[in-house]
Amino acid sequence: MSEMRFGPVQLRIMQVLWENQHVNAREITEALNEESAIAHSTVQTLLRKLEKKGAIHHQVQDRTFVYYALVQPDQVLKKASREIIERMLQGSVGDLVCYLIKHERISSPELEQIRRLIKAKEENP
Repeated sequence: MSEMRFGPVQLRIMQVLWENQHVNAREITEALNEESAIAHSTVQTLLRKLEKKGAIHHQVQDRTFVYYALVQPDQVLKKASREIIERMLQGSVGDLVCYLIKHERISSPELEQIRRLIKAKEENP
């Protein structure tokens, strides 16, 4: 795997692949166009770039490229969060958690889940 940084549209393409597993370029374009207009040729270019990065691959089915993800969402999230922690917060995970609690809306079920995770971490560091 080479560089796994994704631009906003590349990340959206990855989300379409994660949700649908095997999708052709036209289906990806249609999914993206539900949110905002994007040219099919742009999607094809981005698919080639994602494939070059090692994030996706394709199979040929009836003369059509069908794409699938080679990386999972948790791999991308882990890398992105680690980058934020290192670059923006000098390595402090606690500062990230504090920032999110202070500045983001967190539902009661999410808060309860956070409490359980903290308690489990305290019991098994």
